[in-house]
Amino acid sequence: MAPAVFKHLAQGRAWADSAGTQPATRIHPEVVEVMNELGVDVSGAKPRMLTPELAAGAIRVVTMGCGDECPVVNAPMEDWGLPDPAGQPLDAVRKIRDDIDRRVLLLLSDIGSDAVKRS
Repeated sequence: MAPAVFKHLAQGRAWADSAGTQPATRIHPEVVEVMNELGVDVSGAKPRMLTPELAAGAIRVVTMGCGDECPVVNAPMEDWGLPDPAGQPLDAVRKIRDDIDRRVLLLLSDIGSDAVKRS
């Protein structure tokens, strides 16, 4: 959800990618549903493995609780420690989405995209 929210709010002014240390085999249907509520289609997204090569060009790496499994990267890292939305009720997934939304707005402001506004 985080890169989709990021791209939605950044509106082309900044870019985000997604990968995990233990990526799922698919985007979970509850995530697709709550993102559709924002008009954001994530149904075609493909989970993939986080590698040092993928993170090499990042100016910031945001993790969701990978701990010691996170690769070493030459970019500032922060961990949001959010719960996995997989299999959770829609209300819980919405709360995670909304928490991501709030954090992404702060992140965009912090990295210099303070002109980004909610559409």
